[in-house]
Amino acid sequence: MPRIMRARVRTIPLLAACAAVIVVAVQAQQPGVHPVSGRVFAQTMGVEGAAWLERRDRDIEEDTSLAVRLLGLKKGWVVADVGAGSGYFTVRMAKAVGETGKVYANDVQPGMIDILQKNVEKAKLKNVVPVLGTLDDPKLPAESLDMILMVDVYHEFSRPQQMLRKMREALKPGGRLVLLEYRAEDPNVPIRPEHKMTKAQVKLELEAEGFKQSRVYDDLPWQHLFIFTKPEK
Repeated sequence: MPRIMRARVRTIPLLAACAAVIVVAVQAQQPGVHPVSGRVFAQTMGVEGAAWLERRDRDIEEDTSLAVRLLGLKKGWVVADVGAGSGYFTVRMAKAVGETGKVYANDVQPGMIDILQKNVEKAKLKNVVPVLGTLDDPKLPAESLDMILMVDVYHEFSRPQQMLRKMREALKPGGRLVLLEYRAEDPNVPIRPEHKMTKAQVKLELEAEGFKQSRVYDDLPWQHLFIFTKPEK
């Protein structure tokens, strides 16, 4: 076989391998789709977005003080803030459950955990436990939580079904799973469409994983607040 032909033959498998790598890389970058609702998953906010989470006008824009009141937190409760980010809600939850309560503050980004810890220390709180989770497991203790909160984060999960199953395992029977999500039904909410959800999407996806919707609040300026419960045994 001529030398040039041998070179071409050797090159073909190499090109095929490179093409396969490129395809895999492109697929990894593509957003996933929820198998039940068909919703496209949004990209996760990076550590560079932490300042936006702590912006001075957030309480005015989103009425976060009302959101915390609607949670109905009680002294002594053990709760979790999943996708806690900078710890904006973690700090407020920790104050609400008091010294006899506890907040597990979860995130998948070490940089966010670092920022959260600094904010918790600044607030002089001793009842917060930072937890570095994974994309499919929040790493929460089994059947120990009265409530799990997710604020504008569920829509970013790349493996929402696995995450919900792990959170269901972490809740006590009758425990609450609470979501805040920007209203997709309202075009005036100034958030990108992929970072919003409808009431129908949330209900469909969570009830498919064994949760029961008990209430939806529409009292907030931009967000739905959903309360789901883990059925009693």
